[in-house]
Amino acid sequence: MRLPLFIANRYLLAKKSHNLINIITWISILGISVGSFALIVVLSAFNGLEKVISSMNNRLTPDLQISAVKGKTIDLTAFPLDQLKDIQGVDYVIPTITEDALFRANDKQHIGQVKGVGLEYQKIGRLNEIVFGGSDLVLADEDEHYFAVPGAGVAWYLGINAYNPYAMVRIYVPKRGNASQMSLENSFNSDVVTVRSVFSTEQEQDEKLVLVPFDMLSELLEYEDKATNVEVFTVPNADNNKVKKAVAAIIGADYSVKNQQEQQETLYKIMRSEKWAVYVILTFILILATFNVVGSLSMLMIDKRKDTEILKALGADNRLIHKIFMNEGLLISVAGGIIGLLLGIILVLLQQQFGFVKFGTGGNYVVDAYPVLLKLKDVLLIFATILVVGCTSALLTVRHAMRKADIQKSRLNDR
Repeated sequence: MRLPLFIANRYLLAKKSHNLINIITWISILGISVGSFALIVVLSAFNGLEKVISSMNNRLTPDLQISAVKGKTIDLTAFPLDQLKDIQGVDYVIPTITEDALFRANDKQHIGQVKGVGLEYQKIGRLNEIVFGGSDLVLADEDEHYFAVPGAGVAWYLGINAYNPYAMVRIYVPKRGNASQMSLENSFNSDVVTVRSVFSTEQEQDEKLVLVPFDMLSELLEYEDKATNVEVFTVPNADNNKVKKAVAAIIGADYSVKNQQEQQETLYKIMRSEKWAVYVILTFILILATFNVVGSLSMLMIDKRKDTEILKALGADNRLIHKIFMNEGLLISVAGGIIGLLLGIILVLLQQQFGFVKFGTGGNYVVDAYPVLLKLKDVLLIFATILVVGCTSALLTVRHAMRKADIQKSRLNDR
């Protein structure tokens, strides 16, 4: 062990001549412990919420979404669908149409979006997990009867009961071109579709989206061999970044391809902004806690003035004395940081395993217990923050104290 660190460690553990210094030192360690504990718990809570929200959204969101860079639609006759299907890791390549629409049912109406999807949607396992009111996602039966699958919010606004076999919804979409008269009949195409089931994922999607078969919506919108997007679903555990690069190489610069996070860029930005805003706030609280370290270190330097004089008499220079008290400040910060991090990690792991912190009773929650997710990079970030804050406070304190001591000594020598 290096000499400055060895002496600093002895100063930390040994009993001081004034008991007040011991108390302030332990208060400093406690303050930093509380700050680091709060940081790891809060950041893990944000990670857990992000994971839950992402898992809800990603069930209905394709792994990759392709859209035209210019214009609204994609010409399917010139689009390389077959080449995309041959890419390793790709499970389904499905053209889709998304358009604003008006829905009417039970003398109620609601404005949202209608999405025409290929019947391959019925084969995607994760989509069947979000459906209730029917066994699976059903868009058409063997007799080629079409069905609509509204979100739970749309169904609620329209008073649709998914368990009612006679439930129906009328869908209005804008006609292409200019209408001669402003009326529902002349400005919109419409069709009535039976509702077989309802899906539920995330509130925003639930309140605006209705799924219908691609062919039906294509005919309603008068789209011939056109789609607004092409969705790519990959096999489980596929490298989506690698698949994305392969897709981009095939489709060229005329089309853009986005992964799940890029498709919901605003949502992820908001969640991450909130997380880092809280991190900054708690870091300021941690900085305030280090004022106790400043006080403890200042009093310790006064208390050990005789020791420093003895060390100087034995040949120690100001640099060695500086390192001793710098290490002392770092030890206080690191000790508090490690204690807080360990307690926080234990609490987060217990919550992940047992979920003892519940949302409450009587509510219809997506998850029963508060979601948390521990990430190594958060632990490293917090520990690095503690080191930076502790090192800065110790450096400023020791420099100021030693400069003040040198001034006093020079005044005494002048006398």
